[in-house]
Amino acid sequence: MKKKTIIAILAGLLLVSLLFSFAGCPAAGSDYPLHDPMVRFKIATTTSLYDTGLWYHLEPIFEEMANVEMDIVYAGTGIALEYGRRGDVDAIIVHDRAREDVFLADGYGINRRNFAYNFFLIAGPENDPAGIAGSTASEAFEKLYNAGSNDPNTVKFVSRGDDSGTHAKEKLIWSQAGFDYEEVRNSGAWYVEAGKGMGPTLLMANEMQSYVIADISTFLAYNLKSGLDIVSIVEEDPIFLNVYAAIAINPKTHPKARIDIANQFINWLISDEVQDIISTYGEAEYGRSLFFPIAGCDMPGCPPVEDYTLPVPEYTGS
Repeated sequence: MKKKTIIAILAGLLLVSLLFSFAGCPAAGSDYPLHDPMVRFKIATTTSLYDTGLWYHLEPIFEEMANVEMDIVYAGTGIALEYGRRGDVDAIIVHDRAREDVFLADGYGINRRNFAYNFFLIAGPENDPAGIAGSTASEAFEKLYNAGSNDPNTVKFVSRGDDSGTHAKEKLIWSQAGFDYEEVRNSGAWYVEAGKGMGPTLLMANEMQSYVIADISTFLAYNLKSGLDIVSIVEEDPIFLNVYAAIAINPKTHPKARIDIANQFINWLISDEVQDIISTYGEAEYGRSLFFPIAGCDMPGCPPVEDYTLPVPEYTGS
């Protein structure tokens, strides 16, 4: 091979190498540390953020900004917490404060920050055979139990039954109403466990013309997408407050957890940029936002201000 030809080939290879190197360089002026584009950042998130499409909207924004690939596992809160305990993910998004506190106390998670909230509701057949309209949440559950036990062919209740945050809220309401949950779930054919995410559970309740507890965001999304026949019947109760939190997996417990990206991600969720996105997400389709920025939460049960205003500090290993 001629010397000029060899030089040309080498020059071409060098040019290609340089082009690929520059293609991976971060844009100037970025406010966040950037990462190798092949770095994968894994999170487990509650199903409502998936069923409403919010993660479809947020995921590419964060990927481009941080120059990472996100792997998102859509699961109920219970499963998300289990993924976190095993170290299968780098961060989790959940909505069950009591179990979050245990998760943190056991050393599996750090740097929890609340970033959004919405509300639960009880939906059911428009003719409301159990007569729960105008009731509080606990009053509604008492009426459902009595009516379902007496006439299971007419009154049914579909539970998530999947250890999710929604399922935990349901169990809390049963407790507030004075019922033992295990007795409720074994009380007859009127009580049905779906074992599914929020969207599929809503579809199941709709098909069966049964009552169901759901977060309002997923209810609105599926009502628009699938044309639900069941309607919202009970909404006004402080216990329906539903707060979402992001938690980084503790690298002291799971050394392979990508704590730098997790911290970056959590700070991004509580940033003005994302809080503005949350405040308007869904308005075009539903005439109202599906979620609310956490800073606007001003009712009983809202988290302390420091739970969402303090930026996560850089992890130093100490």
